[in-house]
Formats: sequence, C-alpha cells, structure tokens
Amino acid sequence: MSARRILLVEDELPIRQMIAFNLTRAGFEVDEAGDAASARLQIADARPDLLLVDWMLPDSSGLELTRTLRREPVNRDIPIIMLTARADERDRVLGLDSGADDYITKPFSPRELLSRVNAVLRRSAPSVDEPLIAGKLRLDPVSHRVHAGDREVGLGPTEYRLLKFLMENPDRVYSRTQVLDKVWGQNVYVEERTVDVHVRRLRQALEDCGADPYVQTVRGAGYRFSVC
Repeated sequence: MSARRILLVEDELPIRQMIAFNLTRAGFEVDEAGDAASARLQIADARPDLLLVDWMLPDSSGLELTRTLRREPVNRDIPIIMLTARADERDRVLGLDSGADDYITKPFSPRELLSRVNAVLRRSAPSVDEPLIAGKLRLDPVSHRVHAGDREVGLGPTEYRLLKFLMENPDRVYSRTQVLDKVWGQNVYVEERTVDVHVRRLRQALEDCGADPYVQTVRGAGYRFSVC
C-alpha cells in the first residue's frame, strides 16, 4: 500500500520542518506549503489524503482556505485538521464550523498530532466493500467485477485498477505520470505512453458493453473520469 500523502500548510519554517519530520518518520509522504496560494497549486497538482492547515497564513487564513475547499466538489471531501495557537472555545467552534474535521491547539506533541491524523484518516476512509457507481457503471471491489447496466464488462487487471482509481477520483485531471504512480506504483518503470494503451483498452471494453467512454482526454494535461 502506498504511503498516505499529507499537505502541510504552515508559514513558520521551524514548525513546518518539525511537523514534516515527525510525519515522515511515521510513514507519511509530506508536501509543504507556506501560504494558501501555494497550497491551492499543490492540491491541484496532487490531491492529498489530508490537509494540516495553520489558522494564520500570510496571504489568507486557514479558515478561508478551508471554506473555499469545502465549496469545491472535487476537494470538499479532503480531510482537514486546523493548527492554531488559539485555544478559546469560540475559536475552536469557529474552526470546526469552517469545515475542519479536527482542531489542534499549539503547542502539541508529535504523539498527539499523529493520533489526531490517524483518527481523521480512519473516519474519512471509504469502506473497501462499498461499490463505486457512476452513470451506468458499477464497480464491486469485493468481487472485482464491473457492470455496465446488466452487462458485465470484461477488463484485464490493469484496466480494472485504472478504472477503479479514476472512479474514486471523479472530475479530476491526472497527468500520465500521476496515473502511472497511482495505478502502476512509483517504483515500477513503465513508459508514459503505456497509459494511453490501457486507456484505449478500457474505453473499448466500456463501449463494447454499451457504456459511454467516461474516461476523457484533456488535451495537454492528461485524463479524467466524468459522467458529464
């Protein structure tokens, strides 16, 4: 299983380095941003599994960043933990009402941080047994079968993993490199054009079963899954 990716948004470098060190040591992949604008760019490039957001940022606030993400369909489900020195109950309520999933008051111990991170990730993790449904498609992760209406779609193992990944992340554009990392794994050397071959196979299998080819090509950017 690949490491969970955390985006740490904190403008104070010593604090950011300390948090990143402890998260990395615990097995997480950590991306860092010093302000809200940089965070938005990184989220667009690689959607994190969780956000750690400082309340006070130089160009905005953690509250506003959280509210903005919660208004966006593609990002509204990202778990967010607010980091702040504000300890008043009113501030905690304000942070949670902005859409944060949890709230940690500075200073905090690495053990508390990891405990909160793991708890939020557990709560936000989808059930592995829950089918994925989009348009006419239904993907059952238990039986590893895909149906388009009443017809079963014959997919090879790679096409199945590709479809599952895209259905889990709808309406988001992924580059070939990102698809390779997510579907094939970061330690496997495969040429980027291999993605194109498997996308064509996946589309053909869906069309053969009367389903729309939901995997769209975004010129110059990559691929996305959308039923629109």
